[in-house]
Amino acid sequence: QVQLVESGGGLVQAGGSLRLSCAASGTIFRINAMGWYRLAPGKQRELVAIITSGGSTNYTDSVKGRFTVSRDNAKNTVYLQMNSLKPEDTAVYYCNADIRQYDTWYRNYWGKGTLVTVSS
Repeated sequence: QVQLVESGGGLVQAGGSLRLSCAASGTIFRINAMGWYRLAPGKQRELVAIITSGGSTNYTDSVKGRFTVSRDNAKNTVYLQMNSLKPEDTAVYYCNADIRQYDTWYRNYWGKGTLVTVSS
């Protein structure tokens, strides 16, 4: 069974920084894309950043220049470094990954989320 577990959320003042981590565990053969989504009150879920197995990245416009996504393939972990945080970044952040186990093709998995609150 595969699990994604996020950590690193919390309360921070505007202009501050946080680093989110998401570790995939279980019997894993290979991980393709890994990414971060967020869900803010009253808004639709939004893709924040994504990184491929080869290291290519993509960001939503509102976080470009402030957030950096990275991954450690040896640890099956993806990170989201968030700098210059704004109150509008307040949301539950979810980790997402396309994971292949030894006896299956790729399946999409979600973490349970970690809350990021940015105070003004």
